[in-house]
Amino acid sequence: MGKKNDGKVLAQNKKASHDYFIEETFEAGMVLTGTEIKSVRNARVNINDAFATIRNGEIHIHNMHISPFEQGNRHNPTDPTRARKLLMHKVQINKLLGLSKQEGYSIIPLKIYVRNGYAKLLIGLGKGKKQYDKREAAAKRDAQRDIQRILREKQKVAR
Repeated sequence: MGKKNDGKVLAQNKKASHDYFIEETFEAGMVLTGTEIKSVRNARVNINDAFATIRNGEIHIHNMHISPFEQGNRHNPTDPTRARKLLMHKVQINKLLGLSKQEGYSIIPLKIYVRNGYAKLLIGLGKGKKQYDKREAAAKRDAQRDIQRILREKQKVAR
């Protein structure tokens, strides 16, 4: 019997696909203290400016903002943007470490969701896009939107 919001995306980094080519994704658990999990379940979390680093064989996420829980007690964490440890297998961390050391690669958080009662973070290995890559992607998206609009208009006329 799972929680009622299992599988629901609680926070998403929409700028990640605009600023990076996401080459590989990994799922990681998060070490949260006290009432942070209640704030995460209420979708009071922001990962737009967050990034991950690997130090001493451990992976941490920085600048992820989890708002304090309003009905919390005195044990609420005081710093909403503190670094939080992520839980991953050693093999995955070593693979990420090797890939992220290449120039232009970063570890970016993509989504936060709850699975089986545990908060999970989908992180991606991203290579930064240049300005011309962003313009090219926008042009493709606009062309696809125009094609879809024309097809819808043709279908309306045919009816």
